[in-house]
Amino acid sequence: MTYEEHLDEVTTLIFERFGLSEHAAIQLVMKAQAAGYFSEHDDDPSLCTQLRAEQDAKRVFKEYGKPAPAAPSGGPIKGRQRR
Repeated sequence: MTYEEHLDEVTTLIFERFGLSEHAAIQLVMKAQAAGYFSEHDDDPSLCTQLRAEQDAKRVFKEYGKPAPAAPSGGPIKGRQRR
């Protein structure tokens, strides 16, 4: 499969297996792609297999599916002045 087909397959697997919306699955794959996770796949098309897509879906969900840390509470944000 091509690089683009591989990304589509990873996205579909995340959607189907982890209960995310299609939009959320796309955003997750885009986040991993922006972080360079799929760079080797782009350089070496032999990595774009069904088995690898299944492995990538699990890893991308695990590594990039965590919610962003909440902002600390308990006071004004530094750098902002109170009115």
